[in-house]
Amino acid sequence: MSVRLTGDWWRARRMLMGSARKLRRGMEAAIREEAKRARTEVVSGIRKQAPGGKQLGRPSPLTLASRRLEGVRGRGALRASGELLKGITYVARGLEAFVGIKGSARGSDGRSLAKVADAQEHGAGPIAIPMTPAMRRFLGVLRERGGGGGSGGGGVVVVSLPPRPFLKPSFEAAIRGARRRLEAHVRRRLGFGRP
Repeated sequence: MSVRLTGDWWRARRMLMGSARKLRRGMEAAIREEAKRARTEVVSGIRKQAPGGKQLGRPSPLTLASRRLEGVRGRGALRASGELLKGITYVARGLEAFVGIKGSARGSDGRSLAKVADAQEHGAGPIAIPMTPAMRRFLGVLRERGGGGGSGGGGVVVVSLPPRPFLKPSFEAAIRGARRRLEAHVRRRLGFGRP
C-alpha cells in the first residue's frame, strides 16, 4: 500500500508548528499572569490584614510595646518593618512559577525572610532564649510601659509564635477561576477570541 500526498503539506505543517509555538507562548504568558495575580493577592492580604478573606490575629500587647520601644512603627500583623512584604516575589519560567519569598531573601538584620515567613505561616515555639542583662532591662522597661513582660527573675525567656497563615489562604483565593482565565488567555493567543 502506498500513500500519495496531495496539496500544500509543507504549508499545513508550518501552520501547525506555528500554532504549537503560539500555544506554548500563550500558556507561558498565562502562567506568568497567574503568578503575578497570586503575588498581588498575598501582598493585598497582608495590607488588609485578611489574606484570602481570613482575618489575621492582632499582635500581642507585648509585641506592640516592644515595637514601640525599638522605634518600629508597624502595628499590624506581619507588618513590623515592611521587609516581609517587600520580599514577596514571583518568578515564572516556562510552564512553572514560584510565588513567595526566595530562600536567599534577607532582612536588614541579616535574618532569612523565608524562615521568618515560615514561622509566621505555621507558628513557632516554644523557643527558650537565655536571658541576658540587657534583656532583663528591656523587659523591665516593657513592664513599666504597660506591655507586660516576664518576671525577669528567671534565666530564660520562652517565646511562642501563633500561626498566622498568609500564603495558603492567599493562594486559595488566587486560584479561584484560574482554569477559566488560563483557557481564555490561550484562546486569545491562538486567535479564537472569546468563547
